[in-house]
Amino acid sequence: MVIASSLPVVGLDVSKATVAVCYQVNEQLKHLEISNTKAGFQQLVKACSGQCRFVMEATGTYNLALAYYLHEQGGQVVVLNPLVIKRFIQMHLGKGKSDRKDAQWLLRYGQQQPAKVWQPDEAALVECRQLEQVNEQLLKQKVMIGNALEALQQQPLVSKTALKRLQQTLKSLTQQVAAVEAELLALLEQRFAAEMTLLCSIPGIGRKTAGMLLLFAGGFTHFDNYRQVIALAGLSPREHTSGTSIRGKVRITKMGGSLIRGKLFMCSFSAKKTNAACAALFNRLVAKGKNKKLALIAVCNKLLKQAFAIVKSGV
Repeated sequence: MVIASSLPVVGLDVSKATVAVCYQVNEQLKHLEISNTKAGFQQLVKACSGQCRFVMEATGTYNLALAYYLHEQGGQVVVLNPLVIKRFIQMHLGKGKSDRKDAQWLLRYGQQQPAKVWQPDEAALVECRQLEQVNEQLLKQKVMIGNALEALQQQPLVSKTALKRLQQTLKSLTQQVAAVEAELLALLEQRFAAEMTLLCSIPGIGRKTAGMLLLFAGGFTHFDNYRQVIALAGLSPREHTSGTSIRGKVRITKMGGSLIRGKLFMCSFSAKKTNAACAALFNRLVAKGKNKKLALIAVCNKLLKQAFAIVKSGV
């Protein structure tokens, strides 16, 4: 929900250890620095009250505890993409950078711009996202160990002990990946039972991709149209032309969900054969002379469009 608020605005520049605070009292700016702990959060609410509009940047995990605390205190929390506030500062020709200045810019943004109010995710989705992150880390380690094992075996002299350790590590990682994927899928099927059945009815989308798609989109509950989902996945086309001299290639934005893009791209190979709408789209684009990779990206967009329509309609 995007709203313009009449509540007093507080700008919060969050770092790992501290939070720079900027708020306004009788047209005068006040600055405060608190620790990024519960004691610091209590100090913030005591100074500004909980009934404010708190504007902060998304800083990985550092801002989450503060956002949850302020939401529980009844405050309106706005969490901005750092690129948004960066462009806002550039637009106003801001110079210099410090935590105090950044907090002041966040205050100014909150006073001038309507923004979406942040809502905490439900506990089941938080757990699923954490499992997804663990799975991705394990997969990276598995690839790294696999490469090290292959490199070792190419050498003319191979230590049996080194070979054994790498093989044991690879086996352990493979088992852990399988276990985490099974646990994640079980949680997703429990949370999104009906939606999983609907998505698996789309030719080209399997259970694992259906689960990852629902986790990525939060069950599609916060989207008004499929274009918003495509934009979040970073699959929107981006044109780069100007006048008659600049004619750049049209590329996708790649801003957002790199994991889901990869999974959808793999699904597109199957969808262009088994999914009638996707096959027609792929063949039409290739017949027009478009390269096959571009056509496959169009198939990814079509799959997202179908997924959104099916989950929203329940048919």
